Amino acid sequence: MIEQMKPYLPSVLILLAVLYFGVHGLTGERGVLSGKSREALLHKRQAELSHLLEERQDLEVRVRYLRSSSLSRDLLEERARAVIGFADPRDYVVRVHTPAVRSPEAIRAG
Repeated sequence: MIEQMKPYLPSVLILLAVLYFGVHGLTGERGVLSGKSREALLHKRQAELSHLLEERQDLEVRVRYLRSSSLSRDLLEERARAVIGFADPRDYVVRVHTPAVRSPEAIRAG
């Protein structure tokens, strides 16, 4: 019986290869039917890229004003206040006490 099937073996192997590549061509990661998900991912990544470009431009402007050739006193003072807690002696500082976060067990008990 195997001797009778030998002439058909190459045809069967070619048919299986065509079916395999056809299925993956339709449903695979880069297949025809997965185009919508790729488009959605592309739009998401483009929005993320535009956000990052805006953020970069803002940071570049801030860096430009912190260089010694074009130092902005306002920006320098803002950064000093944020980083090292610097405050002008003429400033009024209001401290706000935030209540401690209670654990779920303490909330249930009390």
